[in-house]
Amino acid sequence: MKKQPPFKKVLVANRGEIALRIIRACREMGVRTVAIYSTADRESLHVRMADEAVCVGPPETNLSYRNIPNIISAAEITQSEAIHPGYGFLSENAHFAEICQSAGVVFIGPSPESISLMGDKARAKSLMRETRVPVVPGSQGAISSEEEAITLSREIGYPLIIKASAGGGGRGMRIVHQEGDFDNALHAAQTEAFQAFGSKEVYIEKYFQNPRHVEIQILADAEGNVYSLGERDCSIQRRHQKLVEESPSPVLSAKLRQEMSEAAVRAARAAGYVNAGTVEFLVDDRRNFFFIEMNTRIQVEHPVTETLFQYDLVKAQIRIAAGLPVEPPGKSSGHAIECRINAEDPWTFAPSPGHLDRFLLPGGPGVRVDTAFFEGATIPPQYDSLIAKLIVNGRTREEALDRMARALAEFEIEGIRTTIPFHIALMQDEAFRKGTYSTGFVEHFLARRPKGRADE
Repeated sequence: MKKQPPFKKVLVANRGEIALRIIRACREMGVRTVAIYSTADRESLHVRMADEAVCVGPPETNLSYRNIPNIISAAEITQSEAIHPGYGFLSENAHFAEICQSAGVVFIGPSPESISLMGDKARAKSLMRETRVPVVPGSQGAISSEEEAITLSREIGYPLIIKASAGGGGRGMRIVHQEGDFDNALHAAQTEAFQAFGSKEVYIEKYFQNPRHVEIQILADAEGNVYSLGERDCSIQRRHQKLVEESPSPVLSAKLRQEMSEAAVRAARAAGYVNAGTVEFLVDDRRNFFFIEMNTRIQVEHPVTETLFQYDLVKAQIRIAAGLPVEPPGKSSGHAIECRINAEDPWTFAPSPGHLDRFLLPGGPGVRVDTAFFEGATIPPQYDSLIAKLIVNGRTREEALDRMARALAEFEIEGIRTTIPFHIALMQDEAFRKGTYSTGFVEHFLARRPKGRADE
């Protein structure tokens, strides 16, 4: 007997591969979907795949994908019962979640209160201290004056990092190695924070030179069940932007994995969190871990976890939002790696939008590609440069690495430049294959790359 769908119709408030991912999950659950799109995305695959589609504005994101009145109107016109925000855009906007509630539309994500709490990094860290979750040494909240900032910086010790309280993606962030540079860095961080987030509030914490960035995927339903679905190592990043993710982390022991998972579950319970979320940690060279932040949405790298656990996180999000319990995850198996294929120069990372003259995807055992592009499509310059996520799994890390190298080589993309050559070189790198990398690895990797190479 076929199960009753959790909703009759869901509006997908996003674009690209994540919009298509949500549409596919809904279709398998018997839920009709509504795509929104800007005029730049009129011919996009997510528009073609949805049951209905509504144009919400011109290419500029603040006039389309971030245009709350237009999105709510689209939900009302199409009689959508719920909205899935995906990641980015309005996914961590507490105001948007509140407006959805006021309009009688279910927001597929955590409550506005949880989003607001965990989005304020200073408040979130205060809560973590109360919950016995280790936090990076630093200010107890947003700093109130330059005098307080200087005093704290001397107590914490250098190097330290200044971060925007409402920040993310590396904006409003400055690393300071010595006291003489502190004033300028503070003012620069505050200015950038205000421009990006509308708030000058910043906080200060200890800066670790070569940490690992490891996150724990959690899932919490309305019945009080909170599950941990293991970790993802996201240390391969450039300018705080993740490039490669893998699980299990090469650096975690079984004991450390359990401790971090338990801490993540405590964090979610303390925040009254319901739905899918990710608790992010730094792991230092002595294998101590410290809470950084909690992402209150589905992650770009969620397929890594889905692959290992054979568990559909997007379907779980939808069920939870409908007030239904979710099945506990089983045990993970094997090793999974994700490479983000961006429309960028592989070595300078300069954007490379344009027309896809050829777009042939890899396949074979243990290979998954999440993309919303196709041959003949155009990659617009207005949006994120992600064009595909290549996810592979193997019985061992070595097999997964070899499979990733093989799959990367099978890509055929013409008309734009992509980061595929970077990933191919990374898969062949001895230090990376040994798992001895940190968040600073990419800069060193690029610096020791032979000069004059012109990989295409």
